[in-house]
Amino acid sequence: MIKSAFNEGPRLTFNLKVREHAYGGVFLLAVLVLIGSLLYSTVSWMWDDQRLPLSKIALQGELRYVSANDVQKAFARLDHVGTFMSQDVSVLQEVAESIPWVSHASIRKQWPDTVKVFLTEHEAQAIWNGNALLNSSGELFDGDIGELEVERVKLYGPQGSNHEVLSVWRDLEPNFEGLDLSITSLVLNDRRAWQIILDNGIRLELGKESLEERIERFFTLYKNLGSSTERVSYIDLRYDTGASIGWFPEQELEQENTDD
Repeated sequence: MIKSAFNEGPRLTFNLKVREHAYGGVFLLAVLVLIGSLLYSTVSWMWDDQRLPLSKIALQGELRYVSANDVQKAFARLDHVGTFMSQDVSVLQEVAESIPWVSHASIRKQWPDTVKVFLTEHEAQAIWNGNALLNSSGELFDGDIGELEVERVKLYGPQGSNHEVLSVWRDLEPNFEGLDLSITSLVLNDRRAWQIILDNGIRLELGKESLEERIERFFTLYKNLGSSTERVSYIDLRYDTGASIGWFPEQELEQENTDD
C-alpha cells in the first residue's frame, strides 16, 4: 500500500499540469477567436460602402487654370467613388490627369473622408497650328487657348514637327531681341521652308536651307534700313546673297499712320 500511494503522487501532478495547459489553450483560443471576430467586424464595417465615404476634396498646387470645381466635376464622371478603404487612388489620379491644363496629379487619401489632390499644370509655351497648345517640352496638351493670360508665340508645322519648330523658335528668338524685335509667328510649311512674322509686321521668307546665315543677313539689312523699316512689308532672303524687299504703298502707310 505504501508503494502504491507513492506512485500515485507524480501521476496526479502530471494530470493537473495537463489540465492547466488544456485550460490555458482553450482560453488562448477563445481570445484569438474574439480578436479575429473583432477584426473581421471592424474591417467589414470599414469596407462597407455606407461607411467612410470620400466626400471632401483638398486641392493643392500653384494653379491658374484648374479649380476645385474642375476636379469635383471630373470625379463626378466616375460610376462610383468608393470609401476610404476601397477607393483605388490610381483611378483618381488617371481621372485628375485628364482634366485640361493638368500635367501631373498626385493623389492620397486622408482619414476619414478626404481626397488630397496635388496638381501640376502645363506651362503653355506656344500656340500650335492655331488651335492647340504646346508645353515647355514641346508636347501637345489639352487646354483652352482663350484662357491664356498673356500672348504666346504662334507656331505652325506639319504633323509631328512640333518639337522641331519649338526648338528653332527658342534658338532664334534671343537674337531678335537684340534689335528690340520679337517673333510672333514661325512657320514650317509642307515643303520644309521657313517663314517668320515679326511683331512689327515684317514677314521673312527664309526657305529650306542656310537658316542661320539668312537670319544674319536680315540683321545686317535691317540695321542699314534705319527708319525705312516702317515701310517694309516682307523681306525675301531665299537667295545665295542679298534679299528682295516688299514695300507698303506710300498711301497705305499714310493711312495707317493716320489711324494710329
